[in-house]
Amino acid sequence: MKRFVRKYFPRRLQSLLRRLYYRFPFIRRLYYFPADVRYMLKGKRRALLPPPSKIFIGDGHFEEIGQEFLGYFIDLAGLKPGEKVLEVGSGIGRMAIPLTGYLEAGGEYQGIDIVKEGVSWCQKNITPRFPHFHFQLADVYNRLYHPQGKARADEYRFPFADGYFDFVFLTSVFTHMLPGELERYLSEIARVLKNGGRCLATYFLITPAARVFLASGQSKFSQEFAGCAVIDKQIPEASIAYEETYIRQIYEKNGLQVSEPIYYGAWAKRKEFLSSQDIVLCKKINSLRGE
Repeated sequence: MKRFVRKYFPRRLQSLLRRLYYRFPFIRRLYYFPADVRYMLKGKRRALLPPPSKIFIGDGHFEEIGQEFLGYFIDLAGLKPGEKVLEVGSGIGRMAIPLTGYLEAGGEYQGIDIVKEGVSWCQKNITPRFPHFHFQLADVYNRLYHPQGKARADEYRFPFADGYFDFVFLTSVFTHMLPGELERYLSEIARVLKNGGRCLATYFLITPAARVFLASGQSKFSQEFAGCAVIDKQIPEASIAYEETYIRQIYEKNGLQVSEPIYYGAWAKRKEFLSSQDIVLCKKINSLRGE
């Protein structure tokens, strides 16, 4: 359905529909009503899985993507069962749910997100079964997902102590953040990571090869906005692509060393890819605050 809208609807109408879809949950519930009925009939409510109408992130398969990234956390980032983990953009548990079968009670998971509906579902359905999994609302403004947010993303401070986490990850979060916001979050990630701690994040990275794809007219990123490429200037947070050189500079500025190679994604029509988006893994190599 979303692909149909992107192909046949004018861009202004797409912007309006996108705002309505994310801002008013009852529209999602109406759209996904048949899927919700199947969900109830199949008994998936007991399987720690949210109903389709409550899933507000991504176009892909909820369970499959969660399992895919659990593999990346273990195989690429070396995640251990007893480590302290922070997910920025925990959504409605797509990554947390598979992690419940891996992180031991001696470890810890903290998730923050700007969408209250997702945080509430995770608090009610995951934390009671797994007390070392915690979720909290980040009351941060985003014109698409949380337009009533009180805090600015480019000023937001993560509610955690310095050097607390072994591993931080973000999946499809920086693809919805403007430059000043992204820089602030990377600074905060560096602050809460232990020295030697790792971070895995996904992006749409503009490389020389990706730029050829963008110039071909096949890409959804057709507009320039604030130094990055977007699909919709009216709602730039809908999807944002960044120059790889810029991202590397921000990592270096915050004492985060990119672990080579970067795992490029399928989004730019590459013949070889690991996932849909580009995956950047880094390690905190020093403290800029004298820790």
